[in-house]
Amino acid sequence: MNRWKDWYDQGVRDLARAQVDVDHAFYEWACFTSQQAAEKMIKAVGLKRGVTLWGHSLSELLSLLAASLEIPADIVEQAQTLDLYYIPARYPNGFPSGKPADYFSESKARGALDAARCIQRFCESLLS
Repeated sequence: MNRWKDWYDQGVRDLARAQVDVDHAFYEWACFTSQQAAEKMIKAVGLKRGVTLWGHSLSELLSLLAASLEIPADIVEQAQTLDLYYIPARYPNGFPSGKPADYFSESKARGALDAARCIQRFCESLLS
């Protein structure tokens, strides 16, 4: 059974959660959750195409898909932005001092949401 739709639907749900995090000023979590949403949507594309993708780097996942699919440069750039949020948004040792909340702003969180939404539109174009 190919579960690509489950992966995609959870990615959509994660993106909705990222918006809640922005609305409640949990900006570091909005950045991480946006990355997670995009990861699940990209993995859904892989599954639908018969490719199981492993790992968490969005740009790496896209490069694996690029073997059989054209990936626009702007999608790769959005993925690279979100890749920056996978670890530092969650762990205090991602920075020399302070906690992640000290380093993430509303503008970064909104940028992460925008990047994930861009990836969502790209994935939807391949899944429909």
